[in-house]
Amino acid sequence: MDILKPDADKAEQPASSKAMTPTGSGLNALSYVQTRVVPLRYDHLERNRIVAYNKNSNMGGAFDLLRTQVLKAMDENGWRTLAITSPTPEAGKTVLAINLAMSIAHHTTKTALLVDFDLRRPKVGSCLGLSMEKSLNELLSNQAELHDVLVNPTLPRFVVLPTREPIPLSTEVLSSPEVSNLIVDLRERYDSRIVIFDLPPVLSSDDVITVLPKFDCVLLVVANGVNSNKEIEESLHHLDGANLIGTVLNKAEPQNRTYY
Repeated sequence: MDILKPDADKAEQPASSKAMTPTGSGLNALSYVQTRVVPLRYDHLERNRIVAYNKNSNMGGAFDLLRTQVLKAMDENGWRTLAITSPTPEAGKTVLAINLAMSIAHHTTKTALLVDFDLRRPKVGSCLGLSMEKSLNELLSNQAELHDVLVNPTLPRFVVLPTREPIPLSTEVLSSPEVSNLIVDLRERYDSRIVIFDLPPVLSSDDVITVLPKFDCVLLVVANGVNSNKEIEESLHHLDGANLIGTVLNKAEPQNRTYY
């Protein structure tokens, strides 16, 4: 995985020990009371190409490099919300989003919150092997509070807001005031938090164009041998005006590198 075109407080405690007093209900008055802790199965993670959970493994080196470049650009601009998208499906954007969020969580001064905003084909929870009795589905339908749907997958400083099943009228949902309020709350709650949103592919619907202005910056994931030049150019056209932090070439052949 190579970067093709990168552009130029108070600490949050582990989610399982963070508690605040509720101040209201619904998306207009969000609060954290207790975050559910769900253990991960390493064999399931490895089958889904999630490698960054173990910060001592050399398999996560590419994601650590990406993390350093992304955080540098975000810190320089005061950005805290990052959208991740791709031109088309099967580019590996969700796997990359999960690994990047885990790598950020390993950073000693940052916490990471990963939100599944691919409302048409949500995959974050299934890739991690999370049980999702309550998720973004219940939050948006006012059947749960935010603290009910957040999950800490036993990795310090890493929290996930999964989506269990597709949400009808996704474009209308993403353009709603409730979603805008949710994004603002997740961004402003902690100064040290980086919030990553896994979005649908740019060319698959108008969801990305609808919600993109709500985020600080965006990362485009391009799959080697999958996305054509035309698809990449069309995606960049749709992302024009957004803060494109860089483009990642995914599924590329690894290059042998030595220290010397």
